[in-house]
Amino acid sequence: MLTHLTHLSPNAGLPRGDKTTATTKLAAAVMTAAAMATTGIVATSATVAAAATTSGPTLVVYSAQGYDSAETTAFQKATGIHVSLDDDSTGPLLIKVEAEKNNPKWGLLWVDGATAFASLDQQGLLMKGWEPTVSWNSLGKQAVPADKSYVPTGLTMAGTLVYEPKEVPDPPTTWQQLLNPKWANEIGMNDPAVSGPTYPFVAGMMNYLGGVPQGEKFYEGLNSNGLQVNLTNGNTLEVLEAGIIKLALIQSSAGIGAGLKTHGEIKVKFLDPVTALPSALGIDSKAPKAEQLEAEKFIEFVMSAQGQQIMQSGDPTGDSLYWPVLQGVNPLPALPPLSSIHVQNINPYTWGAREDTVNTWFTDNIVE
Repeated sequence: MLTHLTHLSPNAGLPRGDKTTATTKLAAAVMTAAAMATTGIVATSATVAAAATTSGPTLVVYSAQGYDSAETTAFQKATGIHVSLDDDSTGPLLIKVEAEKNNPKWGLLWVDGATAFASLDQQGLLMKGWEPTVSWNSLGKQAVPADKSYVPTGLTMAGTLVYEPKEVPDPPTTWQQLLNPKWANEIGMNDPAVSGPTYPFVAGMMNYLGGVPQGEKFYEGLNSNGLQVNLTNGNTLEVLEAGIIKLALIQSSAGIGAGLKTHGEIKVKFLDPVTALPSALGIDSKAPKAEQLEAEKFIEFVMSAQGQQIMQSGDPTGDSLYWPVLQGVNPLPALPPLSSIHVQNINPYTWGAREDTVNTWFTDNIVE
């Protein structure tokens, strides 16, 4: 029995990187980039004085990250660059980017999922050939695309198994066990057409099982076993905590964050394999050059020590629970060591090109 739970509170318990409602924040314009210091990270008193008499371009940031408001506020304070933040779920933001492709309104995009950026890159919508001067760790090196069309900022995992030990003392240990009638009507996940972190999970299962047909068979099996599809991480967590389901297949940061909020009453299990989910920043290829330069400075700020500290403190029970991609930055204590997890990386360009087709199939065959 399939239930599409759209009646639930859309933001209850929801990590802000995967929301269902749009919140647009316009940061107060106090300075300009016209006389900004070369690094773009620290504004001097001379910069402030020059900004008082000059009006510069505004950097428009589309973001689905839980720490984006803190990051953009700190960036504007440090540099004097005006920032307009459009904060929403990944799915709606990508729809906006697609709709605006001939007349883009954004300058910088910050969401989870390299597949989304690869698809935009294949359409010529991302600026290529630039990356910040940073020291990548092994995760970062793996995630940087060859054409430098987007910049990885962190790593979470797609489709982790989240449960309450008091209800499920012996959770499944393999993906195939989810098809057991024992779990009939007890499993929930997000809609990949709405929840940006969920399409890489779907694609990851297809990759692991050997291809699209094999993956479709797996999800059809889950559906026959009573899979419940909700909008986003928060909605799926809500039905888990309400006792409507016993197993949730959601993003690692949402599950670990729920465990912190409930003081361990919710646990996360990483089935073998789990799919890597990079977050990334991409610059609009059609944005004015001045805005592209501001976007570069924003990326440099995010990758600075101050920017990383904000990422790790701005959403401590949500999107801040990521594995860093820079040398010298350690993950928060709640995260398990990656050496304890079998992680698979999918080709974002292969699976990014299939996103619309796979999401349409999922909507037609699983959601409806």
